[in-house]
Amino acid sequence: MSAGALGQFVIEPRAHGPLRLRHALGMFTSPGAVFARIEDTGAYGWALVTLLFLVLAIGYAQVQTGLIDQEVDRHTEKTLAELEASQGHLLDQVELSDQLESARKSAEFKKTISRLLVIVAAPAYFLASFLLIASFLYAVVALTGTKPEYHTLMSICVYAGFIELAAYALQLAMMLCFRTTQVSTTLGMLAEPGKPSILPAIDPFRIWFWVLVAMGLIITHQLSRRMAVFICALFCALSTGVRMAALALT
Repeated sequence: MSAGALGQFVIEPRAHGPLRLRHALGMFTSPGAVFARIEDTGAYGWALVTLLFLVLAIGYAQVQTGLIDQEVDRHTEKTLAELEASQGHLLDQVELSDQLESARKSAEFKKTISRLLVIVAAPAYFLASFLLIASFLYAVVALTGTKPEYHTLMSICVYAGFIELAAYALQLAMMLCFRTTQVSTTLGMLAEPGKPSILPAIDPFRIWFWVLVAMGLIITHQLSRRMAVFICALFCALSTGVRMAALALT
């Protein structure tokens, strides 16, 4: 991301009329016009509620596909087979049956936790990320000597977040199409299997999100073009680094 990449749009004056929920779709077609409507008010409230509800609904739909349970079942069957193969000749039938039953109960518990995480964790992540990013940007804007407007910064994050909602919906579509939970919107599909690569940590939708945040900061005059590009590029690189570290640990 560079200053030239963001230099193609014109910094528009604030448009007449407040930002509404219906303007969320404008993030895909005319984000500059949407950001030009942002005012230092709490107008992002309904957009945030709707976004979190849709994320929760997509998570519920993922659970309803049954693919999460199938993944746990496959892992459980593998565990049971390994247990019988390794312990079958060492334990009597009662002890072996007890261990197998314990493994099945653990699998049912894992299913419940997995369903809960899919439904609850994603909305919590979205909300926490918006609050965290807006708070960091507030501090950065304050350090530059400009008066920070928290509601403006939060509005930028929330409306840009509809891009990540699209990524989440695409992930659900891929799950339904390929009938597996092992799908992602990153560039991991371009990486060679079995070889270390940075591609699984690069998500075009996440980059798109940070480009929009930079646009919002510039159009609302919270940061200069150069500072907005630098800060958003830095945050994008940091998030990619965190994702790489997480993938390395799994």
